[in-house]
Amino acid sequence: MYAEVIIDIAAAEVDRIFDYDCGGFDIKRGVRVSVPFGRTKAEGFVIGVKEDTSVPIEKIKRISSVLDKSPIITEEMFALMDYMRTSMHLLRVDILRLFIPAAMRGGRVKELVRQLAVLSEEYRDRDPDEFIRKGAIAQRELYDYLSIDKPDGEYVVELNKILSASALRNFAERGIVRIVDAEKRRVPYADMPVEEESRHITPTEEQQRACDAINGASGQTFLIHGVTGSGKTEVYMRCIEHVLGIGKTAVMLVPEISLTPQMLRNFRSRFGDNVAVLHSGLGQGEKFDEWRKCLTGEAKVVLGARSAIFAPLKNVGIIIIDEEHDQSYVSERNPRYVTRKIAEWRKHYNNANLVLGSATPSMETYYEAKQGKIALLELTGRVNGRPLPEVRIVNMCKEVLRGNRTIFSDELTRELRSCLSSGNQAMLFLNRRGYASYVMCRMCGYVAKCERCDVSLVYHREEDRLKCHYCGNMYAPLTECPVCGSKFIKEGYIGTEKVADKLREMFPSATVLRMDNDSTRTKGAHARILGEFGAKKADILVGTQMIAKGHDFPDVTLVGILDADMSLHVADYRSVERTFQLTTQVAGRAGRANRPGKVILQTYTPNHYVYNYVRSGDYKGFYEKEINLREVTKYPPFSKIVRVLVSGTDDEKASGVLKNIYERVKAVKDAQPDKFIYLAYMRAPVKKIMDEYRMQILARLVPDSDDVEDLIYTATDECRTAGITSYAETNPIKLS
Repeated sequence: MYAEVIIDIAAAEVDRIFDYDCGGFDIKRGVRVSVPFGRTKAEGFVIGVKEDTSVPIEKIKRISSVLDKSPIITEEMFALMDYMRTSMHLLRVDILRLFIPAAMRGGRVKELVRQLAVLSEEYRDRDPDEFIRKGAIAQRELYDYLSIDKPDGEYVVELNKILSASALRNFAERGIVRIVDAEKRRVPYADMPVEEESRHITPTEEQQRACDAINGASGQTFLIHGVTGSGKTEVYMRCIEHVLGIGKTAVMLVPEISLTPQMLRNFRSRFGDNVAVLHSGLGQGEKFDEWRKCLTGEAKVVLGARSAIFAPLKNVGIIIIDEEHDQSYVSERNPRYVTRKIAEWRKHYNNANLVLGSATPSMETYYEAKQGKIALLELTGRVNGRPLPEVRIVNMCKEVLRGNRTIFSDELTRELRSCLSSGNQAMLFLNRRGYASYVMCRMCGYVAKCERCDVSLVYHREEDRLKCHYCGNMYAPLTECPVCGSKFIKEGYIGTEKVADKLREMFPSATVLRMDNDSTRTKGAHARILGEFGAKKADILVGTQMIAKGHDFPDVTLVGILDADMSLHVADYRSVERTFQLTTQVAGRAGRANRPGKVILQTYTPNHYVYNYVRSGDYKGFYEKEINLREVTKYPPFSKIVRVLVSGTDDEKASGVLKNIYERVKAVKDAQPDKFIYLAYMRAPVKKIMDEYRMQILARLVPDSDDVEDLIYTATDECRTAGITSYAETNPIKLS
């Protein structure tokens, strides 16, 4: 017998099938094996087993060992691999790596085995007075614990914490207790308190209609457009409950790791141990054990960020993508994929329902719904009947004219003071981390930049370092200009770190928490910060987009949006849409319980039309305005943008690859000019990252141009050159 193996090396040159002699092993499709490869050994994925081979026998090598007891790649995942390889032009090995926890490769994580103490069968029903002498209190406590509280046994390490270790040794020596090796599962957020059971909640008419529509369908895609606080999560859980009741499984995706702990509390209260959680913030052991729960069928529901779409659940009945508009659902690193596309594929494979939910759907998704391509379900009011928060627009230009040069308008300061004195909580949003966005010499205009990237350095006061947010390089802070020697150093735009410091100065009796990429680098930091804020151990939460969506804090009555214009003036056709989405989402954190909410939105362009729609909470009005502009300018959904990005440390070599690809794409344009709206090549806006020069081709195509899109991807593949990275992507999240 011969095994068809994909070697676990991410290189296009070896991304092909290699035949190996099974060597007497019982090899099954879907296991990993160790094989001789060149002069070394390598791991590989078995994607097939056959009786014959066309490779000369003298060239066939034998498999060294089998790394898995049973297949770890399911048949559904193999079919998905074929789809992703052809439609997304990805390497097989890169796709296969998505399907398993990264630490499995190289054997860096395994089952956690611990000693388990189990009461021997022959002693379970006997009178303990027969073998425990009077006065042996510790032995009696141990017997009662193992016979009553833990009849299936308890781990020795846990027993030794609460009961007598000598009593356990005595029982083990006498055979009253058996000590066996047993696997101990690593459970994420094991100490998290479970939410009170919520099944008694009576759904609103709109919620019930949404549930009935979804539960009465199969193989369909739905968009739930519900205002913030309208109870989308309750609809999700009732639909999951329905599919579990008919013997199927469910995938629930959230955009931010920070949302997972709060959602997990709700899900564990409803579905108990049937829930597995998967995201990059887990420990390697936790991720491995949760993934195995999915593979073995112990878990019926998986909750997680975008990578959870690859969870090895079988017989999926529903896939839910909450906050479907969020950029995080698009992978910007190799392997590049769009979560929605993977979800659509799994929907078709399983005849499942796909549910997309958002208060601010993407233009493309809402357009699909309006065109009748997907079903639209609407939740127009908050479940508690409360109105949406009042949004006040503050003109920061007038603040400057009045002499206020701080980031806090007078109105925001007054409202913060009132909020805190009333015993309520506030959230302040600024989508810029660090202390200062750049440092500049006032005399000669020098700006500190990263040596490896074409970007300015951000000052982080806690670390007292200048940091590059692209490559992570750190530098000593400037005390004088390296060009002219001046000591007049100016700090740029304020970040979340400085906002938190200023708030502590303004309100010394208030407790301020900060939530951004810097404050959440350690394991469990998301859950800790949100847990403290939810328990009212803090008065103000300052954060980036991590705090903008999904969170439900009943005591938050004030939200401050410190610089609403940050995303508005970006050179991107989505900039206005993203501004509407971010500001509307963060505004929705206020007034979610019985107290009215208020939002102070600070802007230097108060007359921009987007803020009128934010103030009135009018998504439909905003959509009509924006979709008309898209149609006139021929941007998605009335076109598709394909970008080819080329990068490398050798600028000239990278330019050569770019020109080769461009010539091929230009030939396609010459042959099918009606499919192209625009085609050009140029330097990327960020010209260098991590010592690699970057350049790009931008093509704007008419919507019905899948064949041309595929030709661009193929041209990119065929022009691959050693030492140069090149890839194509459709409707990229960022054009920088």
